[in-house]
Amino acid sequence: MRPEALALLAAACWAVAALFSAPASQRLGAFTFSRWRMLFASLILWTIALATGGWRTLDASAFGLLAVSGVIGIFIGDTALFACMNRLGPRRSGVLFATHALFSAVMAWLFLGETLWGWALVGSGLLVGGVMLAIVWGRRGDEHHGWEQTQGRLAVGVMLGLLAALCQSVATLMLKPLMTTGIDAVAGSAMRMSMALLAHGLLFATGWAGARSLAPLRWKDAALIFGSAAVAMALGMTLILQAMKHGQAGLVAVLSSVTPILILPVLWLVYRRRPAVGAWLGALLAVAGTALILGV
Repeated sequence: MRPEALALLAAACWAVAALFSAPASQRLGAFTFSRWRMLFASLILWTIALATGGWRTLDASAFGLLAVSGVIGIFIGDTALFACMNRLGPRRSGVLFATHALFSAVMAWLFLGETLWGWALVGSGLLVGGVMLAIVWGRRGDEHHGWEQTQGRLAVGVMLGLLAALCQSVATLMLKPLMTTGIDAVAGSAMRMSMALLAHGLLFATGWAGARSLAPLRWKDAALIFGSAAVAMALGMTLILQAMKHGQAGLVAVLSSVTPILILPVLWLVYRRRPAVGAWLGALLAVAGTALILGV
């Protein structure tokens, strides 16, 4: 399968997982939610890596890079994303996180020598512009759902969303050279997840109040977190690493940024009301941009 298609599938996984993530994250808190999610994802990924023999592709020389990537992208980035979602809701946190496409394109050019030209560049511009349009102007004027309310200071939520996007870009791009060596994507994801979980465990062990749960874990919460871990982390992140093996890092990042577009039908189900006109226009631009990219 083409790496561009893998990136789109990863974006779809993240969009679907948002349905499981938001309620449990808001109830338990970003740190507790992320900690449990990483535990479930680690168990799933290591089970697959051991069953398929993918763990044999892991080399001791790659452990350091995988560990740093896991701490930056998953421990810091994922936790910041859900802290942002708890403050601003899935729609507005989505547009902030979508900026990782821009961060990735610039850093891929600076550090990996990758460039986007011709129809790929035009398509990337349409796609990113469509995502921004769909989210910024995607809210109906009379929408008062709880996910649209700001909890705490808006500036803090914005900074958390941008931090999550930057961490996602840095953590993914730093693995591009490693993934071309033939390392198994599932095993690589398992190692990254385990290192992020270890960092969360150490933070929890310090006794810091912010790492404590806001509420007791219920069976319903555990089921939602497991679903989020399986779809977004075990499957979605593995698809991204697989796409990195053969695709341009910047292009993969751009295509994976369509999550906010794909989440619109999910939010439609929650709100029980169709998205605003801006959301439809943004979605059309994103689809046009994707078509141009896949056509190159």
